[in-house]
Amino acid sequence: MSHPTPPPTRKPLDDELDVYGLTHQGNVRKENQDHFLMATFHKRINVLYSNLDIAERFPQQEQRLAYIAMVADGVGGGSGGAEASAVALETLMKYVNSSMTVYYGSNADESEFTELLQSAAMTAHEALYIGVWPTYYILQVGDSRYYVWRKGKLSQVTRDQTMAQDLVDDGVLTRSMAAKTPLAHVLSSAIGADTTAPVVTRLQADWGNVHLLCSDGLTKHVSDERIAEVLGSMTTAQQACETLLKDALDGGGSDNITIIIGRAQAKSPA
Repeated sequence: MSHPTPPPTRKPLDDELDVYGLTHQGNVRKENQDHFLMATFHKRINVLYSNLDIAERFPQQEQRLAYIAMVADGVGGGSGGAEASAVALETLMKYVNSSMTVYYGSNADESEFTELLQSAAMTAHEALYIGVWPTYYILQVGDSRYYVWRKGKLSQVTRDQTMAQDLVDDGVLTRSMAAKTPLAHVLSSAIGADTTAPVVTRLQADWGNVHLLCSDGLTKHVSDERIAEVLGSMTTAQQACETLLKDALDGGGSDNITIIIGRAQAKSPA
């Protein structure tokens, strides 16, 4: 039995989050240099003494403050790429953990929150999703992508930070031409490079959203049309991740592949 969509102000409970992530070295690379991480941040209530009925007054002893998902691409299979992407995620997690404002961000000043995320990217990272209901933030450097599927439509929210995409934006190349040029794999912005330009996007959360974070190992071989088809017919986040991974491998699997999918599903009437 399906339940009505909850009001947008109600934050999903922990057991209403259908999320999954995986990574694979692909068919060609000898090493998987991609790394990913999914985590929740919590505020714990420790009741020391009381004559209240705790179970009734505080049904959740631990409140989820934020959800975080990250993808770091090792970039090109070069020496040290795996260590670099791992350090990027570890450094960012330490930054978020030490900056309480990041996951108390629903009440923070938007410009201050954006600056914190940009500082985190300059410290170390590739693509990040932070959910602080009823808004969420995408932080991106490089060409890992974030998509959102809603009401039958797939939208690519992030912009590839590649030389080819720069030429598309300047009107020199068409999108189809850009996909075929070697410049499609040359980053114009990356952690550790001479140019690092972190982009933060603030979006409105919605119960109808399906979220996808991925490295370019997926999008090199799987079209947006196929991604939309898989997300539109998914049964679980795990099933959708595994289906897209198989598609990428069947399509060539020329690079490491990392996929994170998440959505909220109501378990009780609004």
